[in-house]
Order: sequence, then structure tokens, then C-alpha cells
Amino acid sequence: MATLEFRLRGTDGRARRGEVRFPRGVVQTPVFMPVGTAATVKAMMPRDLAELGTQISLANTYHLHIQPGEALVERAGGIHSFMAIPWPILTDSGGFQVFSLPKKEISEEGVRFEFKKDAEPIFASPEWSMKVQMALGSDVVMAFDECVPYPSAEGYVRDSVERTLRWLDRSKDAMTAEGQNLFGIVQGSVYSDLRRRSAEATVARDLPGYAIGGVSVGEGHPLMMKAVDDAEPYLPANKPRYLMGVGLPEDIVGAVGRGMDMFDCVIPTRYGRSGTCFTGVGRIRLTDRRYRADLYPIDPACECYTCKNFTRAYLHHLLKSGELLGTMLCTLHNIAHYHGLMAEIRAAIEAGEYAAFCERFERNYLRADRERRRESFEPGLFASFEVGRALLLPRLDTQAADSRDSAEIVTVIDDEPREKRPARAGERDERRGRDASGARQGDARGRDAGGARQADTRGRDAAGSRQGDARGRDAAGSRQGDARGRDAGGSRQGGDARRAGGPESPRPPAPRAGSGAPTGRDGRPTNRRKR
Repeated sequence: MATLEFRLRGTDGRARRGEVRFPRGVVQTPVFMPVGTAATVKAMMPRDLAELGTQISLANTYHLHIQPGEALVERAGGIHSFMAIPWPILTDSGGFQVFSLPKKEISEEGVRFEFKKDAEPIFASPEWSMKVQMALGSDVVMAFDECVPYPSAEGYVRDSVERTLRWLDRSKDAMTAEGQNLFGIVQGSVYSDLRRRSAEATVARDLPGYAIGGVSVGEGHPLMMKAVDDAEPYLPANKPRYLMGVGLPEDIVGAVGRGMDMFDCVIPTRYGRSGTCFTGVGRIRLTDRRYRADLYPIDPACECYTCKNFTRAYLHHLLKSGELLGTMLCTLHNIAHYHGLMAEIRAAIEAGEYAAFCERFERNYLRADRERRRESFEPGLFASFEVGRALLLPRLDTQAADSRDSAEIVTVIDDEPREKRPARAGERDERRGRDASGARQGDARGRDAGGARQADTRGRDAAGSRQGDARGRDAAGSRQGDARGRDAGGSRQGGDARRAGGPESPRPPAPRAGSGAPTGRDGRPTNRRKR
């Protein structure tokens, strides 16, 4: 029997402002839910989550079954007592983790898999998932579904959608506990007709809430938004809507404009543990050298404990030293930023100004974020939330998994991106100065095919005598002047090329998106003096 009550407080276009009432508390939507995979939000204390205004959080069925086991959690009084968390908790079905494993056997009955090498295989089924989640005692229970990877053939996705619907019926029959709310999950990958089929059939089961799954699996922002556009029109207005696993700010902003209410992702905590922090003008990576002497907070507009007490330089030091406090402070800030973003979104919807909010977000956050990491930026990402007209979509039959969505690996997030693609065999040979047969032709060190020296990039001739080099020395090695603005004697003439706006110049970043304050590089305001 459902124990939640959803109330729609207002709309702005397709964006919705509502609240979900649980016996354990009221959740204001749109809302971001921090992920506590193993019954803990990594690097965060429950006390800090409460002080930041966390309304609802997640735990993972699969991981808690593996360790410590749902029987122990049940004896401890349920997941809320076990975690010492009073607010509502949502548990996922374990399906995403199961289907992300490399070795598994899928049948009509369920999935057999090994969670680690040489371990006893586990058989997961709708009945298994409901049993574990009932023992955990969560407020929201997710139905067991099949999360297909991207890309997947249409024929396979069609069969998977029907299997997920049959598993939903079994989940519904197996969920017998009082006080828990079962959400069904809409699947269908990037195929519009399958998303509609899944949405209509799932809603026909009359459940307390509905989720859109199978996104944030490498498809990228355009196809993610298309999946929402394909399913959302068929979801009832009087039930909460949950977009699973989505957590980049731009993905959340776009999905809210398409009628989504609830979001979760590991991005703010995972990024925080690596020193990548969110600000009102994009992401910054505090392990970069430019922040080693930066005496301003992560975001001067932020009121979290981290920003009110610590500098970027101190956090850089902690992260470089491997101190746990660095990961804790960065994670705390990221969760605070996400909660603040959702509060701004709710206020914009209430004021009927969500379109204007999207324009400011794109201008102040997204443009700055892309430009800082030297990526291309095209305005208009939030220009339209109309069904089927959101974006110009790529051809589906030519797409491979894209690393730039909510499932991306944190190591690719860098203020100074580096080429990570390994060189092909032919490219390696070319760099070494060999032809296709492997014979030496000449290399970057100035040797010919026989290995004799001809001349090199350091300004030496074939005999090795110095002629002059890029550092501004003549053939005898005397200094003439260099690119760093020094004369022949080494005295500074015009200052370092790095001096203007360099990493040692402590200047604060701009306030949160929409404030209108003038900004410079890294989001630091241009109207404040250096300390």
C-alpha cells in the first residue's frame, strides 16, 4: 500500500514544482538525492548531510546484499536505524549493478552472475530484489528491470522492454510489505516507439511513482534528453517522476525543463574525492598547479562550511598530500552546490522564470565550464523543451558510447585536458622515424636513417656543436633573450608570459550563475583587489 502523497504546487512550461510527502518527511521537488551506495554517502557524515538540507538519499540493494547482508540490516532496525538517517531513503533494485557486470546469464527467470572471481554465483530475480529491499525497509523501492547498454540493437531492446514489464508484474506481486512505495521503470533505450510502449504499459500498473531508466549509460546529453521527451508525455501528472542516475548540472537543468522531479548520481561525491569541484561558473580541479597559491574559497558565493573556512590553496595542499580532509571538504562543497542549484531551480519555477534561469545557467556556468577546459561551446542547449524538438540528434546507427554524460569517469575532468588516446602502431613508427617496414628514416632527434646526427631541435649541428636554441642562447651558449621576457643578462624585461592571470594570482571566482558580476578567467571577479 502506497504511503507517499505527491502534490503539484505549480508549473512553468513543462517544469514542475511539487512535493512528495512521506511518513518520514516532506521532499520538495525538483530534488537531488545524494547516493549512499553502501549505506554511506562517501566522505560525508550524516550530520553534515542534514545540515546541508538533504531531504532524501539512496542506498544500493546489490551492494548491501553482498556486504553486510540484508538480514543484519533488518536486525538493526532497518536501513534508517543502521545509517542513523531520519529522512526518506530510496533503494534501487540492483539491476544496474548486475547488468553492468561483464559475466552474467540473463533468462526469463532472472540473472545469474558472479560478483567477484571464484565467488559463489548469485541469482537475482524480481522476487530476490523485493525480498532484499523489504528487509532493508526503504521508503521507495525500485522494480527489478533490465538496463540495456548503449548502443543496443532495436530488436534486443524490444525484447528487453517486454521482459522488464513481466518482471515489473512479478515485482509488484512480491512486494507485500506495508509502508513501502514501489516505482516502475520505463526502458526503451533511444527508440521513441519503445519508450512510449514501456511508459504506457508501466503506468497501466498504477504504481505510486515512475522512473525513466536506461539513461546516463554513454549516450550523451542529446540522446538522454530525447529519451525523456519520448517517455514524459505518457507519465501521469499526479505522480512523482524520477530520472535515474543523472547528475551533471546541465543534464539536470535540461531534464527539469522536461518535467522530471527527482535525480540521483555519484558525480558530486566521486568528483569531490578527486578534487573536482562545482562552482557557479563551472567546474575547477583543485589539484591543478594554478590553485597552489590561490587564497580564495572554491566559490565566494557559496555559504557551505568549506567555502566559509578554507582556501583553494589549502585544499590543493590537502589533496596533493593525500589527506582525507581534502576529499571530505570538496565532497561537502559539491553536495552543498547541488542542493543550492536545486533550490534555485525551484525558486525559478515558482516565479515563472525557468526559461530565464536556463539562459543564465548556460551563459554563466556552461559556457565558462566549456571554455575553461578548451572545449567547443554552442549556445542554445536549453532553447526548447518541446517534445521531439529539443535538439538536432545524431544518427543512431553511427553512435558509439560517449564519455561526456553523467556516467563519465572522473579522470577525464580536468581544467587542462590531455590527449589520452594511445598512438596507433603506424603513428608510433612515424614518431620514431621508421617507415612501414620498420627501417629507420630519421627521427625527431635529428638523426638520419643510419643513426648519424644531422641537427636537432636543441640548436646543434650534425657534429653536435651549438648553433642557438629556443631558449635564446647563441652558439657559444650565451644568453640573448628568451620567451619569458628576460634580456641576455637574465633580467626581466616585460614580465612572465604567465604573469597576467597566472595561477599564482589569487583572485576570487564569480558569484553563482545569474548574479551579473563581471568575471575573468577561472570565474574570478574582475572588480576586486588582490589580497
